[in-house]
Amino acid sequence: MKKTSKLVYWTPRVLSILFICFLAMFSLDVIQPGLSFGQILIGLIMHNIPVFILIAILTIAWRKEIVGAIGFIGAGLLYIGFMTFNLVNGWPWSRVLISILVIAGPAFLVGILFFMNWRNRKNNIS
Repeated sequence: MKKTSKLVYWTPRVLSILFICFLAMFSLDVIQPGLSFGQILIGLIMHNIPVFILIAILTIAWRKEIVGAIGFIGAGLLYIGFMTFNLVNGWPWSRVLISILVIAGPAFLVGILFFMNWRNRKNNIS
């Protein structure tokens, strides 16, 4: 495997792991004094549902890059949809825009990199 081929192969995988860890970090706000272990556990599970979905997508995308491309781009579009709903409900533009750039931006980047990897692999087979 060429050096650029290895880079194209590993970059979306490493970035998706970092992105998933970044999203999981947001669930730590559930841990507060006065809550029982069960309440904290349920809160962590609820907050990490998107993380679990992205882990499943990454697991499949490790071998089938097109799943990663569709999954991560779809996750970014879904997040933009949720943030548009929040915008309609009175959130300020600046908060919505920053949230979209911080969450949907990396998801799109990872999805595009998986797509490039898939296309590169598809072209090498033909």
